[in-house]
Amino acid sequence: MKLDGRRSSGNVEDGRSRKPAMGGKGLSIGGIVIVGIIVWLMGGNPTEILQQVQQQGISQTDDKEYQPTQKEEALKNFVSIILAGTEDAWKEIFAEMGKEYREPKLHIFRTSVTSGCGTATASTGPFYCPADETVYIDLSFFDEMEGQLHAGGDFAYAYVIAHEVGHHVQNLLGILDKERAEEAANPRKRNELSVRTELQADFFAGVWAHHDNKNFNSLEDGDIEEGLNAAAAIGDDRLQMEAQGYTVPESFNHGTSAQRAKWLKLGYKTGNLKFMDTFRPDYSEL
Repeated sequence: MKLDGRRSSGNVEDGRSRKPAMGGKGLSIGGIVIVGIIVWLMGGNPTEILQQVQQQGISQTDDKEYQPTQKEEALKNFVSIILAGTEDAWKEIFAEMGKEYREPKLHIFRTSVTSGCGTATASTGPFYCPADETVYIDLSFFDEMEGQLHAGGDFAYAYVIAHEVGHHVQNLLGILDKERAEEAANPRKRNELSVRTELQADFFAGVWAHHDNKNFNSLEDGDIEEGLNAAAAIGDDRLQMEAQGYTVPESFNHGTSAQRAKWLKLGYKTGNLKFMDTFRPDYSEL
């Protein structure tokens, strides 16, 4: 991606210097990150995961003051620029709808964090908390994307941020409230509703990419392929096949590789919210 000269967002909070909470039997930091990528990619419900993690502690053997590496600082700057790009794109889109876009916060943490949805460790993976309208991320997640899934690259990382911001857009549009109400009325549709919600966030990530490229000519050859590769790499079917050798479609909660890549690509190609309806009745066409 071409990001030189781009502004950084003023909505990034850096909580990496805070010492992780102690207690309990806990997870080691290395184990937390590896589990984290699995939880996020398999589409675990963030609120439920956070509630579970509240009952756990984490072990931290290094009590020295945290000093970020040069790579970590570069990733922080990258995330801040991408967040600023989402702000620009969604302000424009909301204005066209006669609405005002309320910018989310993005909180960078290390190992553990307390959010408006509860206490989380890096095992939660990147997540959006509607209670405080904040995206949370441990930057080590990007290392795991590259090392574990071979889904690295700047646009792939940007896709992760844009996907979580997509959940914020859903929150502002009242989509998350409708999903929760429908789930409460029909618990058996929980996984299906989760898939529809996640695919729409993928679509919104594509919409951001469309507008970011229009505004800044930011995309380079291979960027979209990076994003599509990342989207395909985190499909429920591929992850389950790699983990256990078979798939259980009724347990999918993020969508298949083909679905995720399809909706990201559709958002990028159209940049238009009139194509956003992943909640239409015909589930087979998603």
